[in-house]
Amino acid sequence: MAIFASVETPNGVAGLRDLTPADIPAIIDYWLSSSDEYVAFLGIDWQKLGSADDIRKRFSNAIRTGDRAQPTLALAITLDERLVGYTLFVRHSDDVNYSHWHIIVPELRSKGLSTALYPHRIKAYFDIAPISRLIHQTRTRNLGVNCMLDKFFPVAETKVVEQPDGVALPGEFHLRYVRRADIPRIFARAEELRAASAAKRRHATVEPGS
Repeated sequence: MAIFASVETPNGVAGLRDLTPADIPAIIDYWLSSSDEYVAFLGIDWQKLGSADDIRKRFSNAIRTGDRAQPTLALAITLDERLVGYTLFVRHSDDVNYSHWHIIVPELRSKGLSTALYPHRIKAYFDIAPISRLIHQTRTRNLGVNCMLDKFFPVAETKVVEQPDGVALPGEFHLRYVRRADIPRIFARAEELRAASAAKRRHATVEPGS
């Protein structure tokens, strides 16, 4: 099992590693126990998502084998070694590839885990698959995800996608394009964000008038 990242955050050590069979039941539970409202907000097609067995098969097939031609690859997002999310990389061709990621523990959303791991997640995709471009395809209404991505890449185009990647319904999406050559800049930007966040925390701990 490869470990792709281990990053200190205010909430603990965020990690990115290979998905294992033991992780899959929690992902099944995440999807099948989510409210209809939450799934509708995400724009998920229940028929494409399928049953527990369908989800199990989808993620079992995405456990990394080492075959660089593997069409789907799943990585686990952890916090202090506890599974708290996942990312699914879907490979179509050299320049048409997508990633999907979910924090499956509700109270840990909007805690900065996705931002902290973003550079490592992108580097992992390019390291484990011979691709030249990754496409971020995000629903325009998903403000949290788009806010995170805005820190690294502007929206390249916004359009209605009739056949979105993965298990999504058709809808309006923002598209962003990431290339291998962008990786150093992504890490540099992450360092800027970390420094700004640390300065903000230090400022918040200084007592007025001190």
